[in-house]
Amino acid sequence: MSLAGAGTLFRKEILRFWKVAFQTVAAPVLTAVLYLLIFGHVLKDRVEVFPGVGYLSFLVPGLVMMSVLQNAFANSSSSLIQSKITGNLVFLLVTPLSHRAWFAAYVGASMVRGLVVGLGVLLVTVWFAPLALKEPWWILVFAALGAGLMGSLGLIAGLWADKFDQMAMFQNFIVMPLTMLSGVFYSVQSLPPLWNQVSHLNPFFFMIDGFRRGFFGVSDTSPWISLAIVGTAFVVVAAITLRLLASGYKLRS
Repeated sequence: MSLAGAGTLFRKEILRFWKVAFQTVAAPVLTAVLYLLIFGHVLKDRVEVFPGVGYLSFLVPGLVMMSVLQNAFANSSSSLIQSKITGNLVFLLVTPLSHRAWFAAYVGASMVRGLVVGLGVLLVTVWFAPLALKEPWWILVFAALGAGLMGSLGLIAGLWADKFDQMAMFQNFIVMPLTMLSGVFYSVQSLPPLWNQVSHLNPFFFMIDGFRRGFFGVSDTSPWISLAIVGTAFVVVAAITLRLLASGYKLRS
C-alpha cells in the first residue's frame, strides 16, 4: 500500500510542475540562455579555462548543472510549503504513507524536474558552443546525485519554513550564493590561493566540477574526490530528511 501510495504521490508531484511548465521548465531554460549570451559575449574571446576548450563550451555544463540543482531544490521546497500554507497537507497526513514513501515521492519528482530542466538547457545552449562527451558516466552520476541532494535539501527547507519569505530567505541566502560561487562561470584555479581553498569548502563546487569532467575529461579536482564528497553529502542530508519526516517535524503540530 505504501509503495502504491508513493507512486501516486510521485505522479501528483510530476503533474504539479508539468501543468505550469512555462514557469517551471521554460523559464529556467530561458534564464540559462541569457546567462550564456551575456557572459559568452563579454568573455568568449578573453578566457580559455582548459587547454583547447573555449569559454562558451566551458560555460554550458556549469549552466546545465546549476539549473539541475536549483530546480530540484525548488520543486520539493515549493510543493511542501504550498501544501502547508493552503492547508491541503492534511490530506497527505491521513494517508498510511511512511516517511520513506514521502521521501521517495518528493525527492524522485524533484530529480525528474531538475533533470528535465537540465536537459532542456543542454539542448538549447549546445547550439551556441560545441561539446564533447569524454567521460559521460560522470555526467549521469553527478546529475543524479546533485538532483537527489538538492531535492532532499528542499524537503528540509519546506519542513522548516512556515511562510514564503522564510523559503525565499533559504533560497536567496544559501542556495543561490553557493551555486553562483561554485565555479559555474569560472575555474577556481584562476582565483587567489585563499579563495581557491574557500571554494573547496563549497559542496556545490564538487557537483559542478565532477559534472563538467564528463564533457571535457579534465577538471579542477579529481572526480573520485568529488564523488566521495557529494555522495557523503547526499547520504547525510537524506538521513536528516528521513529523520525529520519520521518525527513529523512541523507537519503534525
